[in-house]
Amino acid sequence: MRTPKTRAALPAGLLLAASALAGVNPPSASAAADPVTVTVNTRAGLATVPDTALGVNHAIWDANLGTAETSDLLRDAGVQMMRYPGGSYADINHWKDHTAPGGYVAPGTDFDTFMAAVRRAGAQPMIIANYGTGTPAEAADWVRYANVTKGYDARYWTVGNENYGNGHYGSAWEADNHPDKSATQYARLVVEYADAMKAVDPSIKVGAVLTMPGNWPDGITAGSDPGPWNQTVLSIAGPKIDFVDVHWYPGGTAAESLARVNHLPDAAYLLRQQLTRYSGANADRIGISFTELNVDAGRTTQPAALFLADVYSGLLESGVFTVQWWNVHNGMGTVTQVAGQTDYGDFGMLSSGACTEDGSVCQPPLNTPFAPYHGLRMMKLFATPGDQFVRAGTDEPLVTAHAVRRVNGDLAVLLVNKDPDNDHPVTIDYAGFTPSTVAPTVSTLTNGATGIATSQSGSATSRTLPAYSLTTIVLRPAGTSAGRPSTPGKPTASGVTDRAATITWPAATPGGSPIAKYEVYRHNGAVSEQLGETASTSFTVDNLVPGSRYTVNVLARDTAGRVSWASPPLTFATGSPAASACTVRFTTANDWGNGYIGGVDITNNGTKPISGWTLTWRWPTGWQQVSSGWSATWEQVGTAVRVTPTDDNRQIAVGATVSAGFVGAYSGPNVLPTAFTLNGSVCATG
Repeated sequence: MRTPKTRAALPAGLLLAASALAGVNPPSASAAADPVTVTVNTRAGLATVPDTALGVNHAIWDANLGTAETSDLLRDAGVQMMRYPGGSYADINHWKDHTAPGGYVAPGTDFDTFMAAVRRAGAQPMIIANYGTGTPAEAADWVRYANVTKGYDARYWTVGNENYGNGHYGSAWEADNHPDKSATQYARLVVEYADAMKAVDPSIKVGAVLTMPGNWPDGITAGSDPGPWNQTVLSIAGPKIDFVDVHWYPGGTAAESLARVNHLPDAAYLLRQQLTRYSGANADRIGISFTELNVDAGRTTQPAALFLADVYSGLLESGVFTVQWWNVHNGMGTVTQVAGQTDYGDFGMLSSGACTEDGSVCQPPLNTPFAPYHGLRMMKLFATPGDQFVRAGTDEPLVTAHAVRRVNGDLAVLLVNKDPDNDHPVTIDYAGFTPSTVAPTVSTLTNGATGIATSQSGSATSRTLPAYSLTTIVLRPAGTSAGRPSTPGKPTASGVTDRAATITWPAATPGGSPIAKYEVYRHNGAVSEQLGETASTSFTVDNLVPGSRYTVNVLARDTAGRVSWASPPLTFATGSPAASACTVRFTTANDWGNGYIGGVDITNNGTKPISGWTLTWRWPTGWQQVSSGWSATWEQVGTAVRVTPTDDNRQIAVGATVSAGFVGAYSGPNVLPTAFTLNGSVCATG
């Protein structure tokens, strides 16, 4: 969590209603010369927007937590979930007497007041049970009070907050009174908490704290734990939990934070891999929540708004069930100028009305919305419960795109211009969707604006994005969708090898005409590649590439040519051959959070000695590299790694193994390679 900058009650002030905000003219910007190509592909379906998607954090040091003004602003921004009692404060908070020894508790922030605020905003609560200084019995009593005594129907309960920050890995910011601070002990107690809490109300969902793949202390094993934090917690508590809870603060400059949004697909993929590998049977039932996000630079100005919209969209399209900003009110930080605007360094999305210690700079009046609040309102305009995210992409790194297909057939496109200096003209291509000729509804949040401008204007295929802006375009379809088949069910993969996989799905329901066939598409960025078609509900895909990740959808087409929506996505990865003339064992050890000691062991399974060899592989991401190596010559160009022998290990006798080592480095999720080629042949892996 990010702690408050002030411990005093937040000062009162004037409320500036979001609905009355007026825009201001942004600083002038020049237009980029070449148009950006945006591709929106409705054949490439992603996750469906849940009714818990848009969330924020509330904290018990915030005296305005329960005010009608605050709740109404959050309702107007579309907030669907509120987290309580506030990050690390959760591990010192005792709900019965509403105390937090060692921290400040503002008046009017007790649990009943919080629940009244949640209800006024039309949201759901997410509650953090005290792990650090609490007990399973205390948490169970809270569930009893909330759901049995008061009938609040609070569904989501997390055991603790950032509990890996208890000193077990060297850094200690999270309260933890347990003598044993290991990941193993946390996991064992999560089981006790879950059992005690569900004994009171079996219908609740209990979550455990994990770290985001690629972020500290991911990959680090400490003490006597059998593995890193995530592996240890999931191996013990996985069968008992319903979701996992993750935080992300990307850090860096505004430009670096906005660029690191590209880490999210791989982080979500690795997290789901960890759940599948370590949580036991039926791991797909375990949800993922991201309950703290913010930036280091531009927290109250446009970078935070752009980051919020881009990250919320990216995580939700990956299947995360809630994304929550840190936080509603927080307090004054370091004052800077960002892209021509005053930034107050405040983690809150609403002003606390605070001033610097010397009184030289004051925030605008209490509850004045900062830029991330408007970013959240843009998310409300863009993605509503029941919408299905579909693939969207661009050919310009400073312009990103997201899209949803709505239940009524409309298509909404969110465009993010991360360039602080240049407007960007865009052309938009659509696959699987034909827009109406009616002018779309367009909403824009520009740099420095105090509100969102909305109009019905322009065309569906071209637009100019102002510098440092968010733009949402809502389009009507050209024709009717009546009579189309229903959406096929979520596919599953079986018989996955290095070169093939069998994909099976629940049948669609016919609409106005019988179903003629099913079409199977692979996502290739924002473009779909049709892998094949069949009249049945199963299809075997051949000629796949070893060690590659595939995301596919299934569409149903009827005899009249009407096409269903894309099925939910299926992601699977091919491996290496079951048998080969060579075997490669790839190892990692002594991971320190952004690097590790790696090794490759190469075994000759053939019938002849190998005299001279070249081993190659590709890193799955662009932020992984070989920093240095030994017992071989190591080269890397882009993501391609090439390893050649020294004079000492050029020869590999039949059945023999040679080894080489390297220092691996990564600055994002560390997705390890799974396919290796020796002298042109794909090896088995050991």
